[in-house]
Formats: sequence, C-alpha cells, structure tokens
Amino acid sequence: MERNHLILAAVLILALIIAPHFLYTVFVIKFLCFALFASAFNLLLGYGGLLSFGHAAYFGSAAYITAHSMKYWGVTPEIGVILGALTAAFLGVVFGWLAIRRSGIYFAMITLAFAQMIYFLALQMPFTGGEDGIQAVPRGELLGLFSLRSDMALYYFVLVLCLGGFYVVYRTIHSPFGQIMKAIKENPDRATSLGYQVSQFKLAAFVISTTISGVAGALTALTFQLASLTNVHWSMSGEVVLMTLIGGMGTLIGPIVGAGVVVTLQTYLAPFGAWLTIILGTIFVVCVLLFRRGIIGELWHRGLLPGFPSRRT
Repeated sequence: MERNHLILAAVLILALIIAPHFLYTVFVIKFLCFALFASAFNLLLGYGGLLSFGHAAYFGSAAYITAHSMKYWGVTPEIGVILGALTAAFLGVVFGWLAIRRSGIYFAMITLAFAQMIYFLALQMPFTGGEDGIQAVPRGELLGLFSLRSDMALYYFVLVLCLGGFYVVYRTIHSPFGQIMKAIKENPDRATSLGYQVSQFKLAAFVISTTISGVAGALTALTFQLASLTNVHWSMSGEVVLMTLIGGMGTLIGPIVGAGVVVTLQTYLAPFGAWLTIILGTIFVVCVLLFRRGIIGELWHRGLLPGFPSRRT
C-alpha cells in the first residue's frame, strides 16, 4: 500500500476497534455489514460500469442459507457464513453468465428480474418460513470454542470478516484485473481490440461482487438472528444503490460513508415511520443535485481531500 493508504487504513481500523465502547454495538455491526455490501456493489458499478438492480438476491439468499444452516443443521458461525457466501457466488455465476450478455438498462432489468425470482422463491419455499422468515437464529460458537452470544464478541468477529472483505475489494481494484475492468468500463470495444475477453472479466467481477455481498448478508442474519423477505426485497437493492451514490461511486471509501449516512438515518429517524422513506428520497435528490459525484467524490474533486486515495476513475 502507499503511505497515505496505510495511514487512512490504520486510522479507520483503530476507530472501528474502539467504536463499540462509545456507540451501540448492534448499530456499528449493522453499519459494517451494509458498508461491506455497498463496497461490493461499488466494485461492480463504480469500477466495472455494471448497474445491478438485483443485488438483494445475493445478500438475502446468503442470509437465508446461513440462518437455515445454523438453526436446523447446527453448523458453527464460520461454516454458516461460508455456506451463505458460496450460495451467493453460485447465484452470481448463473445469473451473471446470463445477464452479462446484455448491457446498460437491459442488464439492469435482467438482474432485477432474477432478484424478483429469488423473492418469489423465498416467499413460497417451505424452508424459508414464508412471510415469517427464519427467526431465533442461534449465533453459536466460533470454531466450536468461542461463544458469539455477546454483542461485543460478535462485533469483533464481524469486524475481522468485514476488514477482510474491504481488503479484497481494495486489492481487486488495484490489481491488473481491476485496471482491465476500468478499461472495459471506459471503452469496451477498445478492450476487445486489445485481446481481452470482456465477457469473462465482467462475469468475474460480478461473481466477486455477489460473493462479498453474500458475506454481508450472512453476517446480517447472524447479527439480528433473522432472515426475512426484507433481505431479498427490491427495496434492499435500491438501498445499496442509494448508499453508493450518496457516498461516491467509483471511490474507495465513498460507499462506506454512504452506508454510514443511510444506516444512521434509518436508525435515528425510525420514529418517523413511513416518513423515513420520504426523508431518504429528499436527501438522495439533494445529493444528486449538489453532490453529483457523491460526498467523497465531490470533496476530492474540489481539492478538499488532496492526495486522497479514492480518486474517481
């Protein structure tokens, strides 16, 4: 990593380590899960130029598989998360292979259609619990040794996995693969003329994104001890788009900031009930009009974050 990358990473990790001692632990865990989800989505949209309207399918399916395996099969938390991530990866391969044959709005609509199929299956299949979902999911014991019943113990388990996910996103972006994805986003025809198999790179990016999204969904089910239709609803896909655009599409920490903004608003404005949707919509409109590059992207563009590593591409 570059020096400024290391400094930023060290400050963020230190802040996250001490955060549960000053903030409500479950709130911080929720923030981490959605920050990872948004970062995974941004990898696909911000650096690959692929707008998916159906990422809730991978987030929610992983939540269901993790919840079911832990409650009815009695697997340990790490196995449950792995099973959830593998499910999301499998769906990413199948759906991605079909969706990448189209681009633009057609790609977005295909991903939305697949997500609605997953929602229908979650509503109808017996093992998902229908409208009730899978409730009272046990947190279990990590490696069969360390209990995660405590919110603090669960927090550090989630923190380690999320930091690992963020690092995977970072390495992917700054690898030769990431550079090729940026080239494909800017000019796919030129990338093809240079000999790159564009469809294969798009599929690989899609699967990486869905797998990390699956990890986020699995951790959410573990945290709230619940997997429900909310996890696979189209509004969940809309929320991750909102987080990415508010924070700054195509930036490293923009989606993390966006997730923090949305999760904070959802938590502290919950008493407003249905008005929360209107408030979030208003904030989104304001951000689009005043911060067209997102909060982080706009600050960097205006020179308020000199040398910031999250430069837009």
